[in-house]
Order: sequence, then structure tokens, then C-alpha cells
Amino acid sequence: MIELRPFSSLGGANHGWLDAHHHFSFAGYHDADRMGWGNLRVWNDDVIAPKTGFPPHPHSDMEIITYVREGAITHKDNLGNHGRTEAGDVQVMSAGTGIAHSEYNMEDVDTRIFQIWLLPTSRGESPSWGARPFPKGERAGRFVALASGYDEDGDALSIRTNARVLGATLKAGESTSYDIGADRRGYLVPAKGRVTVNEVTVDARDGAAIRDVDRITVTALEDAEVVLVDAA
Repeated sequence: MIELRPFSSLGGANHGWLDAHHHFSFAGYHDADRMGWGNLRVWNDDVIAPKTGFPPHPHSDMEIITYVREGAITHKDNLGNHGRTEAGDVQVMSAGTGIAHSEYNMEDVDTRIFQIWLLPTSRGESPSWGARPFPKGERAGRFVALASGYDEDGDALSIRTNARVLGATLKAGESTSYDIGADRRGYLVPAKGRVTVNEVTVDARDGAAIRDVDRITVTALEDAEVVLVDAA
């Protein structure tokens, strides 16, 4: 089954500095049918105005992945980590026993991110943060693991859960496949472009909730950038 969740159907709010859209229940948005997808709990589509951002705030026992679509995000936390993550790149924060962090758009243009939260497999571990570039050429025409809880995905950022966050860039007319497995769940969002997923058309920023499917084939109807979570 592939359930299309159009961008227009998402919850959210425009706070002026932050225009947020929620694929799953979050903050003031509640939908009993959209509480999560396997161990995927949050997928927020955020647009952050220049010179603004999220002030310091705490988290615990959550794996938080930030995929930067446009602009850049600047991270600081109480562990002393400080970094700037640019468009196409990824940062991971394992909140563990507790971490306080801020995320600011220090740029002169809007920053657009996907913020993805996954429930950890184990609790009570030390918090951590990391980031790395993922040149789009490395994922041209195929899915590449950006963050993963599996040792075999050695180049991916490590997360403490049975899941993968994957990215692919496809030229118009190009296709790629990914084996999910009917016992798992997938959630796919095109950051840019329009694609089909097993013949279901998915526009940019729409969600495709996937279950009971062994394999998906993604075909780009126009140049596309796609993010997929393979969840337990």
C-alpha cells in the first residue's frame, strides 16, 4: 500500500519567522491517524526566515535528523558542538539522556529543512551530534544512506535506531529502486521535483506512506531530489 499525503493536507502553522508544515502530529497539530509511521515520529517541513531560528531548548531520547534543502542551518549545543550544515547535507543529533541546542538560519535567505525524528531503540545513552556533506553526485541515480542504525552503512551518520534515512537525486526520466521489505514501513518525500512511486504520482513536498511493499521503484517526471525513511 502507498498512501499519498498531499502537501496541502499537512498540518502546521506560520509563525512569521517559521513556516512549519507537519507530516505527523506535532506541537499544536493533532491528527489521530497521523501519530507516526513505525519508529518514525516526526517529519517537519520548515522554512526559517533569515537571521532567525530556534532558540536553545532541550530534548531527550530522540534521534533528530536535519536535512537541509536550501540555505544553511547553524547548530550550537551544551556539549560544545558548533557547526553549519549547508543545502544537501545532513546533521544528526542523538538526544540520549538530554541535550540543549539551538538551530539558527544565519544566512541572508530563507533556509528550508526537513526535520525528521525517530524513536531510539535504546534509552539512557550519552547525547551526541554530528554532520557531514553528501555531494549530490554521490547519490545521482540511486539511493544512498545518509543516516543509519546499521553497521553496513559505514559512510552514513550513525543513529541509534533500526532505520535508515536515504537520499537520491534523479534526472527527468530516470528511475531507481529500493528494497524495503513488506515487514517494514517507508516514508518518502520529494524535496524537489515530481516523481512516481510504484506508479503513484508524488509532487514536491507531498508524503508517500509505504507499507506491505517489498520494493519501490521511483521514477522522476522532472529533475528530482528525494528523501526516504526506511523505518522499523
